[in-house]
Amino acid sequence: MKLRFTPRAARNIAEIADYIREHSPQAALRVRAAILASLESLVMFPHIGRQQKIEGVRKLLTRPYPYLVYYVADDEAEEIVILAIQHPAREREHSDA
Repeated sequence: MKLRFTPRAARNIAEIADYIREHSPQAALRVRAAILASLESLVMFPHIGRQQKIEGVRKLLTRPYPYLVYYVADDEAEEIVILAIQHPAREREHSDA
């Protein structure tokens, strides 16, 4: 499996890093690295995330920093499409399952 980011997800991770960088450049690097490391676990275990109300969409909570990653695992294409990444305190577009 390979990872593919939608433009929205790529923008999300850049915005997260930019926001944290305002307060601490080192923390921004740590948080970004932790999110990306969590995404690498999806390569090995693509269905680890919790199924959501929207067909095919799953949600993974990253550790140790709590960010929600919404994704679709496309077994036929052998890719994981990262749809969005956001902090749980932010308002969500859709309600979670």
